[in-house]
Amino acid sequence: MTLDTTAATVPPTPTSTGTPILALRGIRKSYGLGTPVETEVLHGIDLTLGEHEFVALTGPSGSGKSTLLNLIGLLETPTQGTLAIAGEETTALDDTGLTRLRGRAIGFVFQFHHLLPAFSALENVMMPAIIHQGIATDEATARAEELLAAVGLAGAGHKKPGELSGGMQQRVAIARALSTHPRLLLADEPTGNLDTKTADDIFSLMRRFNREQGSACLIVTHDPRLAARCDRVIELVDGRLTTV
Repeated sequence: MTLDTTAATVPPTPTSTGTPILALRGIRKSYGLGTPVETEVLHGIDLTLGEHEFVALTGPSGSGKSTLLNLIGLLETPTQGTLAIAGEETTALDDTGLTRLRGRAIGFVFQFHHLLPAFSALENVMMPAIIHQGIATDEATARAEELLAAVGLAGAGHKKPGELSGGMQQRVAIARALSTHPRLLLADEPTGNLDTKTADDIFSLMRRFNREQGSACLIVTHDPRLAARCDRVIELVDGRLTTV
């Protein structure tokens, strides 16, 4: 199935104020603090992403990519340094504040889509809004239907994940990630288990939303073809960032 990347449009997010969408300064992350096996995984990471930026993060296995993505996604907290999303400093936030900011400002796309098998494609796309608002509103339903149309799945909203191909499931996952108008989209090997044609379609789809919505996108990939199509490539080696 060929993806039509021009068939539908997605409402843009509000105009940027010029504040970086993502800003990391001196980020360090250690595990086993205070023990004989204390290990620092990230060593003073500085990184800034602005509106519309589409950046590839590469690096060998064990270099700290997953740790860095977890920190940016507010799933873990840094040992040292500052991390701001859309101008909001996160290192002083409690769990409630982190959860609120994560739900409002960040969208996640993973290699394995993590769709809920008991729910339809439409319900999966609506899930972040339902969790955030506590109810399935008409606005959330309309937004989910619009996004499914935008990813080429207008007629598949009633289907459950098991009835969809791998590429179609990943499109649902992208629609879900975009359902709350996130300022930052994080993608961890989103095309890693797809064939080349489907991977190209998924990548083009993410680039399209990046341009239309103005969100920043950080994509972890081992595919040099896809990395070369990003605005810039950064490499994480032994816990330190370099520009490729």
